[in-house]
Amino acid sequence: MSSDAIVLLREDHKQIRKLFRDFEKAGASAHAEKGRLVDKIIELLTVHTYLENECMYPAVRKLLPDLEDDILESYEEHHVADVLVMELAGMKPEDERFTAKTTVLIENVDHHIEEEEGEWFPKVRDQLGRKQLQEIGERMIELRKKAPRSPAQPSAVKKAIDAVRA
Repeated sequence: MSSDAIVLLREDHKQIRKLFRDFEKAGASAHAEKGRLVDKIIELLTVHTYLENECMYPAVRKLLPDLEDDILESYEEHHVADVLVMELAGMKPEDERFTAKTTVLIENVDHHIEEEEGEWFPKVRDQLGRKQLQEIGERMIELRKKAPRSPAQPSAVKKAIDAVRA
């Protein structure tokens, strides 16, 4: 498996998007299936945004100060996703707004992924060497082991607060 930070993040995006599509295909009354999918989406997004906020964004911000605006926008997009994830974590799949809230989360995260993969990742890859991306990726692999998997975990809450303060 590659330790390139961008490759690792793209793999996360692929897994998250598959869950999004599965959710969208689930029937209106597939409450148990939707609940299971949202639980997994919440877990993957919690880990993924933690890795980006704690490792990728700070490293790129330090190495490529000209990408500051992109990084600040990404922190804000994560904040919006964090709020929706925390709300969904407290809901039941049968709740009236569960599907609508999940749909808004999917739309926001899809937009974020498109920007990262279409605009931001190419800029980062062009300006950072392969060795630097592998070093960032290796730190991400280590961080993943202790990353929060629930938005209620203290390190996830800290991540959300730090994103607002940064």
